[in-house]
Amino acid sequence: MPTFEYIALDKTGRQTRGNIAAESAAAARHLLRNRQLHASKLSPVSEAAHSGRMEFTRLFSSRRRRQVLEFTRQLGTMVRADVKLTESLEVLISQASDRRFTQVLQNIRDQVMAGESLANGLKEYPSWFDAIYAAMIRVGEATGNLGRSLSLLADYMSKKQRLEAKIKAALTYPIILVVVCIIVTTVLMTFVVPRITKIITSTGRQLPMTTKILMGTSDFMLNNWWLILLTLAIIWWAFKRVLATTNGRMAFDRFILKIPITGELVRQSIVARFSSTLAALIRSGLPMADSLQIVSQVTGNAVMADAVRQARERIIAGADVATPLRASKVVGPAVAHMIAVGEKTGELEDMLLSISDSIEESTDASVQRISSIIEPVIIVIMAGIVGFIVMAVMLPIFQVSDIKM
Repeated sequence: MPTFEYIALDKTGRQTRGNIAAESAAAARHLLRNRQLHASKLSPVSEAAHSGRMEFTRLFSSRRRRQVLEFTRQLGTMVRADVKLTESLEVLISQASDRRFTQVLQNIRDQVMAGESLANGLKEYPSWFDAIYAAMIRVGEATGNLGRSLSLLADYMSKKQRLEAKIKAALTYPIILVVVCIIVTTVLMTFVVPRITKIITSTGRQLPMTTKILMGTSDFMLNNWWLILLTLAIIWWAFKRVLATTNGRMAFDRFILKIPITGELVRQSIVARFSSTLAALIRSGLPMADSLQIVSQVTGNAVMADAVRQARERIIAGADVATPLRASKVVGPAVAHMIAVGEKTGELEDMLLSISDSIEESTDASVQRISSIIEPVIIVIMAGIVGFIVMAVMLPIFQVSDIKM
């Protein structure tokens, strides 16, 4: 659905601006009139600009997910209390603190008032409500269990956010250490070392090899900083282009899973996301084939996505899910066996929830283990780099001191 950017006056004469999704400019003006807004300017937003804004909002994804989770819980509570959907949306719009989210909810409310389903309204805003969200809402509306679907969604989102928070906690500190190491090394090589080596070279004495290497590296960084930045930019551009291809993404995601230490944590995250997502979709009443189709889009790993697509094809053909998952080697033998048992006993949903809970519990131990390994390694590397710089600088000074003595 096209998106229009508007500038409008409310009933008090105050100017307001924002975006609204509508089939046409006339429909957009009609929706604005329903909000008691008179549009003074209305212009379509290009697809590229709209996509760019969606990319920018991903910078605030954590905050956005929290807002959507709170909205989901509150809407589910009101729907289960038999409050009309439009009235519930009005209440949530009035208490939304984020201007962008308020606009999204207003557009959804207008579409619902115009006769559209809630799921169709949500589908127009994939940066806020993903395919899983829209699918579960669609099933809830079709079966008359919208309140239950919202509760299941809230539980699923809460569990997903807890797991992601644990994984981020494991990786945040090592990343900070690496960034600090890069900054310290850059400052030493571009500001400190040139000044000290200038004094050392003024003595005219033969310099140690370590000092020559350090001086050469420092000079290269100072004289060719633009070349370094350009090279990094080209590498990043090439990397993004490779990831945009199917084979490139598959190779990269397979490599990520094979990285020592962190690869296992990533694997656990993927399997936990797969298990909890598929369980939530099945519990909502979505058919298995449709559930697998949606899960394949949100696994976050091309290798796992390919395995899920194969599982969907096997389900359609009347075969099992566990075999292609086991063959992908993303899912471990024990987990694959549990899924196979769940299929045979007809308790796949409960088995998936059990797998997800088990992985979430083991994540704490994995986080502590990874932190205990990665952090000392990074500290040792940092100490080695700084130690080499200090040694290369101090050796000539010690040689001069020995001669004078």
